[in-house]
Amino acid sequence: MKKKLLISDIARQLNVSITTVSFILNGKAKEKRISDSLAEKVLKLVEEVNYKPNQLARSLRTGKTKTIGLMVEDISNPFFANIARLIEEKAYKQGYKIIYCSTEDDTGKTRDLISMFRDKHVDGYIITPPQGMKADIQDLISDGFPVVLVDRYITGMEANYVVVDNLAGAFNATAHLVGQGYKKIAMVTTDSKQNQMLQRLEGYQKALESHELAPTVLAIPYRHDAEQMISEIMDFLSKRKDVDAVLFATNYMAIRGLEAISRLDLAIPADIGVVAYDDHDVFRFYKPSITAVAQPTEAIADQVINVMLHLLDGSSKTAQANMSVLPTRLIVRNSTPHK
Repeated sequence: MKKKLLISDIARQLNVSITTVSFILNGKAKEKRISDSLAEKVLKLVEEVNYKPNQLARSLRTGKTKTIGLMVEDISNPFFANIARLIEEKAYKQGYKIIYCSTEDDTGKTRDLISMFRDKHVDGYIITPPQGMKADIQDLISDGFPVVLVDRYITGMEANYVVVDNLAGAFNATAHLVGQGYKKIAMVTTDSKQNQMLQRLEGYQKALESHELAPTVLAIPYRHDAEQMISEIMDFLSKRKDVDAVLFATNYMAIRGLEAISRLDLAIPADIGVVAYDDHDVFRFYKPSITAVAQPTEAIADQVINVMLHLLDGSSKTAQANMSVLPTRLIVRNSTPHK
């Protein structure tokens, strides 16, 4: 196996000090008054021998690995996938690499991932935290790591986070259905106690209350698979023939709901109106197209990486946490016509 070339080998070949080579490779030749001709010689040799610096040695020297750990609930979900892609793109332009993975909203798995990232000496953490992670997140912050929570925050904890106004998003979606003439509006959500899900439920309930309409809620266990969700939604709608519209609390639940509605031979929008919380490409192309609450993924990614980079480079002079709440947008399509 070919021996890996070291910085000392470069220095020996050119009969200069290791420190001089290091300054040149780190872009400090001018600052250290190293001649252009010597800098050119070093860089030319480096290119010829395809020298790659040892990342571990560099991290030990600088205290930085130039990596950020990104933990989202489900990287296959288009919402999280889009945010991860945008964060990765923006981080890369600033010299950082992203290592990302899915927590599956599992507390034990998230703890294992944090432990793994600690072993890899990542510089910062971007996390969509499951329940029960308050102490773990606080430990990271207390140990001096930059942490930014995304999609949800931890109640009663002062930490950097970027979320959307879930209550207003669900309120506006429900109010839209009321304004279109729907009277018996159901919500299909999960049994999750995450604050973003509770706020969506609260927004739905407040909108109905303001119009003196009664709520009808189906809360499906988060761990249920696709077929179980479809079966529960079918059973729910079969027993509530008076339901004339449904707000689905997530895009994946809406997709299961569309399958359930199809299996029941119900027509959208003739038999039932549909709104999905969190837009998805499927909703644009489905016939009829599905009205949806769109989350501003690009703005979320921008805010997350900007806060993280400020924390990493020490630009944030205040100890006060950056708590950002961004607005959603209701995209009205053909699944909710005026009755």
